[in-house]
Amino acid sequence: MDEMLKDFVIEALDLATNVEEHLLRLERDPDNKETLNAVFRSFHTIKGGAGFMGLPALVTACHLTENLFDALRTGAAPVTPSAIEASLQASGFVADQLNDLNNGTAPEQLAPMPADLERMLKDAIDGKDAPKAAAPAPAPVAAAPAPVPAAAPAPVAAAASADGLDWEAMYMAVVPPGTHTPAAAAATAATAAAQEATSAAAVPAAAAPAAAAPDAAQAKSGWDGVERRTENKPAQAAAAKADESIRIDAVKLDALLEVAGESVQAANQAAVLLERLSQFKFEGQAATLMATLTETLERASRYSAELQRATLATRMQPVGRLFQKFPRLVRELAKDLGKEVELTIEGAETEVDRVVVDSLYDPLVHMLRNALDHGVEGPEDRVANGKPAKAYILLKAWQEANSVMIVLQDDGRGMDPAKLRKKAMEKGLITEHQATSDDEAYQLVFLPGFSTKDVASSVSGRGVGMDVVKTAVEKNRGAIRIDSNLGKGTKFSIRLPIELSIVPTMLVSTSGAQLALPMAVVERVVELPETFMQVGGAPVLKDQGRPLPVRSLALSLGYEECSERVGIVINAPQPYIIAVEAVDGTADLVIKPMTALHVEGITGTARSAEGSLVLVVGLSFLMDGCRSSVRLAA
Repeated sequence: MDEMLKDFVIEALDLATNVEEHLLRLERDPDNKETLNAVFRSFHTIKGGAGFMGLPALVTACHLTENLFDALRTGAAPVTPSAIEASLQASGFVADQLNDLNNGTAPEQLAPMPADLERMLKDAIDGKDAPKAAAPAPAPVAAAPAPVPAAAPAPVAAAASADGLDWEAMYMAVVPPGTHTPAAAAATAATAAAQEATSAAAVPAAAAPAAAAPDAAQAKSGWDGVERRTENKPAQAAAAKADESIRIDAVKLDALLEVAGESVQAANQAAVLLERLSQFKFEGQAATLMATLTETLERASRYSAELQRATLATRMQPVGRLFQKFPRLVRELAKDLGKEVELTIEGAETEVDRVVVDSLYDPLVHMLRNALDHGVEGPEDRVANGKPAKAYILLKAWQEANSVMIVLQDDGRGMDPAKLRKKAMEKGLITEHQATSDDEAYQLVFLPGFSTKDVASSVSGRGVGMDVVKTAVEKNRGAIRIDSNLGKGTKFSIRLPIELSIVPTMLVSTSGAQLALPMAVVERVVELPETFMQVGGAPVLKDQGRPLPVRSLALSLGYEECSERVGIVINAPQPYIIAVEAVDGTADLVIKPMTALHVEGITGTARSAEGSLVLVVGLSFLMDGCRSSVRLAA
C-alpha cells in the first residue's frame, strides 16, 4: 500500500468508527442536528478521499449515504428506524472496505457495493417507513439541499455545481501544473455536469473515481477540504494542529522505547559503579576527573530518564479508541437475542499502553457476548423478577496507582457458584474437593472447555471465550477477578499495568534468587515473628487488626525452603502476607517477556542496577494468592 493510500485508510477508519457512535446516538435522539451534520461530514470526507484513490464501491456507498443525510438534516426525509439501519449497514460496509485495504487487499480486488444496501439507502432517501402523519417525501433528493432560512450559504459561482462547490476550480487546484490538458479539462466539465444532473443517484462504479476526483483537494488536506472551504477559520486552526503531529510506524516506536530503556539501565549501572569508585581515595587530577565524571553521569542519567518518559508517552492511547467499537456490537447482538440492553461507557479518556489497547479487543468482545447471552435476562424474565425490561451493562476504566482498572458489569441474573461447581465436575475439570469457595467457583469460567450451556449457540457455549480472556489479560501481565451476586448481576474487574515495558517493582531475595514484585499489589513491608498463630493449620499474622494468611514466596515458586522473616502485605482481592528473606529496595525495571520457556509464577526477566538477572513475579500470580495454599515452614 503506498503512503498516500495508507494515510487515507488510517484517517477514514477513525471517521468510520466515529460514524457508528454518532448513528447510535442519533437513534436515541433523532432530532439532534449536530449529530446529523457530523455524520454527513464524515461520509462526505471519506467519499472525497475514496474518489481520489480510485475506490468506486466506497464512493458509491458514501455518496448515497451522504445524500440520505443531506435529506435528513434538511427535513426532506424523516429520521426513521430504517434510515438508521441503512446508515449502519453502509457504515459497516465502508469499515469492511477500509479494513480490507488495511490488511493488504488491492483496491481493484475490493468487493462491489451490495445491491441490498443500495436499495436500503434509496428507500431511506425516499422516506419509506416514515410515520403516516408525516408529509409525503419528495422524489429522490436533489443534490441541492432545501433552502435553510436564516443561514443562507455564500453565493455560488456560475461554474459551481448544485453542491455549492466549484468542481473545476478544485480539480485545477489538485492536478499538478502542466497536466491541465484539454482532455482533462473536458473530463472535468463533463464530471461537473454529471454531478449536477445525477446527484440523487448512486455514482456508477466505472465512473466513480472520475466523479469524485474533484474531492481530491480534501485528500490533500486531511480529507476534509470542503469543511475548510465553508468554515475557514476553524478549519485553518485544525490544519495548523494537524501540522503539529506525524505518524510513526509502531515498530520504530517500539525500537526507540527499547533503546530508551536500555539507556536508563546503563545509566543506573554506571551510577552503581561510580558509587563503588567513590569508596577509594582520589587526589589531585584524579579527584578532579572523578568530580567531572560524577557530574556528567548525573546529567546523562537525567536525560536518559527524560527520554524514556517521553518515549513512553508516545505509546499511551486512550481506551476510548477501543471502547467506541462496542456500542454497535451490543446493539446488534441484543437485537439478535431479543433483549433490550443499554451500554454505558465511562472513563474513555483513560490512557494505557498501545499494546494493551490493541490486545484487549478480543477479550472484551468475549466478555460482552457472555454478558449478553449468559448474564442479562430477556425483557419478560426481568419484568417477572421486578427489574426494568431494559438491562444495563457498564464498561468503565480508570487509573489506580500504577495500574489501569477496566470493569465490565451487568445487572443480570448473576452466577450460581453451586451450578458452576456441578458443571465443572460433570465435565471432569475439577474434583469434588476443589473450588470449594465462591471465589474459586467463579474462576472456573476461565477453564478451557468450561461452559454452563448444554448446546452451543452462535454466540457462546463452546467453552473457549473466557479462557481466551484470562490468557490475554495474563499475557499483558494483568489479573482478572469476578464478583457476582445471584439475581443482581456480575462484575469482571481487570487490572493491567499502565505500560508494559517498564514496571515499578519491589526487589526481594529468597532462597538464593533475586525477584521483583510489581508495586501495583505491594501494600507495605512488615516484620515476621518466629512463630505464628495457626488457623486451620495455616500460619496467620494479625496486621492492623485483621488476620492475614502468611505464604512463603520460595515454596510458592518451587524453591528450596529457607528462613523468611520479612513479610510483604499483598493488596489482592483476598489480602495476604508473602514471606521473603530480604527486601532489597525498589526499581523501575525494563521487563523482557519469557518466550523460550514457561515458569509458573514468573512473567519476565530484567536487569538490576548492578547488572544481575532479576526474575519478575507475575501480577496475576500474586493476585490469585500465589495459586496455592502452601504453608509457611515453622
